Amino acid sequence: MDPNAASLAAGFEAVRPRLERVERFIADQLASGPELVREAGGYVLEAGGKRLRPAILLTVARLLGYEGELDLRYGAIVEMIHTATLVHDDIIDSATVRRGRATANHRWGNQLTVLLGDWLYLRAIDLALQVADIAAMQRLSFATTQMTEGEILGLALHGQSDVSREQYLEITRRKTAELFAAACSLPAHFSTAFEPHRAALDAYGRNIGMCFQIVDDILDIVGSQQRLGKPVFSDLREGKLTLPFILALPRTSVAERALIERVLTRNELPDDGPERLLAVLDRLGAVAEARAIADEFGRRAVAALAPLPRGPAFEVLAAAPRYVLEREF
Repeated sequence: MDPNAASLAAGFEAVRPRLERVERFIADQLASGPELVREAGGYVLEAGGKRLRPAILLTVARLLGYEGELDLRYGAIVEMIHTATLVHDDIIDSATVRRGRATANHRWGNQLTVLLGDWLYLRAIDLALQVADIAAMQRLSFATTQMTEGEILGLALHGQSDVSREQYLEITRRKTAELFAAACSLPAHFSTAFEPHRAALDAYGRNIGMCFQIVDDILDIVGSQQRLGKPVFSDLREGKLTLPFILALPRTSVAERALIERVLTRNELPDDGPERLLAVLDRLGAVAEARAIADEFGRRAVAALAPLPRGPAFEVLAAAPRYVLEREF
């Protein structure tokens, strides 16, 4: 195993007991809701997921030397907000499969699922309000507003083949990276002694979030359906132009561009479409170019850690971008 990946696994193992407590904390919140929230919310959260955001938050708290319980609460808050956005995204995208199972909207319908996402988000905000930390609330509010605006910007470009790299990166920053930034910087609110580290943690989270999403978009192209738990080329079929295609389109032939636009605008993927699309991207080196951009964001994340205290948790955070870049699902 790559030593960086091994270091990350060992580091996350150190916060595993606390991550399990975050899971129980979330389960307790669901238990307090109406029966349909318990049923549908439990179904969504049982699907698992990487829990990367709370794991990093817990690791940051460990790096700062925090010994209280706020990291558990905020880890749950961040994961509940993230889950709420996934639930709503599946509705917007008319997705039927996530993590190898039917989506909540496919199983319970859009009406209940919209309300489930709202409930998760509002319950998370209520949990944050109970702490009565205005600065932390403002950080969460900023992140969630950015996420919503990113979704709106993405919808405005739905089905368009002239999306620029700059537009893509701005949407990615808003939709994904800002919640990572919030997750990483929230522990700096736990004590006035931690506040000098807030900017560095914010920058670290934003950059690793950019790296994570670009890799996610690459995996939608090169990953297997079995590993991803959803069909490959889902983004393109849902009308979203991701970075590899944005980089490739100016250099495609007329026929190649027509194929990409056919999938993008009409969700028509021929039987040999995946192979043809992969061949185009491979010929143009677009996936490798996108991965190099993700790698650069990973490097920026590591550089942002420079002022932070050294130790085992520091090494885990420094290794995280490599893990993100090398993941296969």
